[in-house]
Amino acid sequence: MVSFSTGLIFVTIIVLSRRKTRAGFGLIFTAVKSKKLPAWQLGAGVLGASFVAMQTHVVPIAGVALFTVASLAGQTAISLFVDKVGLSGGKKSAISKRRVIAALITVIAVIVSAWDRFSMSTFSVAAIFLAVLAGTWVGVQRALNAQINVYSTQSFATSQLNFITGTLFLFILFFIRYLNTGQPLSKLVSAPWWVYLGGSIGVIYIAFSATAVQHMGVLVFTLFSVGGMLVGSLIIDLVAPTSGTDISWYLIAGILLTYLGVIANGQSRFSRR
Repeated sequence: MVSFSTGLIFVTIIVLSRRKTRAGFGLIFTAVKSKKLPAWQLGAGVLGASFVAMQTHVVPIAGVALFTVASLAGQTAISLFVDKVGLSGGKKSAISKRRVIAALITVIAVIVSAWDRFSMSTFSVAAIFLAVLAGTWVGVQRALNAQINVYSTQSFATSQLNFITGTLFLFILFFIRYLNTGQPLSKLVSAPWWVYLGGSIGVIYIAFSATAVQHMGVLVFTLFSVGGMLVGSLIIDLVAPTSGTDISWYLIAGILLTYLGVIANGQSRFSRR
């Protein structure tokens, strides 16, 4: 809830300061009114919010490593499907052997990168199923955002819509949880200031991904974004490691395997040569 609400404040400031972005936000509803864009697709942000909510539930049960691998498996599987039906509004891509192999290589890459952390995970069939399900939500969200972006033509307008619906959904979940548990927000008061920056980063991510998926498709974007996440993990371990963190050769091997998946999908200049 904190991540989405702070992100909403950040993206609203951007939208209010840019005339084209404000106009783009209005074009989304113009497309809905003219029935070019189905109204239910405006709820794409709920899928992202659901992923965050599911993550906070599953990680304490299964651990970070298993959640990461299982959710990625869901993302890559659904990416093949949404690209096949053209849900993102771009060119349809058949489920070819090459694309399936690329997706499998990427999942294996994440397994390798997290191999030394599996000892901290607890296998739970129910938790793994929920993580895979949450991953499919992310894949569908990316496709819907790309389609919304076709009409808004402004990625930050698309991002704002996501954060409005996502924040509203999480506030409802939080209120229900508060009624059942009565747990207060006292811990957030003493949290360091930088924990509130996550939402701003999410705004930029959703804005960029909405544009990128239009041109790349969901699967290719997923392959590249996984590589970026692993490289980012390595940089953090090098620049600002947590106590007891060692540079993992599993992570480095996983990064190399990820880009092997990109090449296997035929999307790099090297593979086209």
